[in-house]
Amino acid sequence: MVKITARIDGMMCGMCESHVNDAIRKAFRVKKVSSSHGKGLTEILSEEDIQDEALRAALAPTGYVFISAEHVPYRKKGLFW
Repeated sequence: MVKITARIDGMMCGMCESHVNDAIRKAFRVKKVSSSHGKGLTEILSEEDIQDEALRAALAPTGYVFISAEHVPYRKKGLFW
């Protein structure tokens, strides 16, 4: 599993966050996606890595601009970890 933290420009409110989240869910099979317009970040949990160019292409029609992303392996924390 991979955690992708993407910097997104153009989000101004909660509705913007929803638009970005919906665009990500529509384009890719993800476990979880959440955005913060205040921080300008979107966090994505996915079984497979998503390339930066694919994220940029998925967001282009929405008017939000993909800036960069950090990809790190993600391991779900269990009850006793």
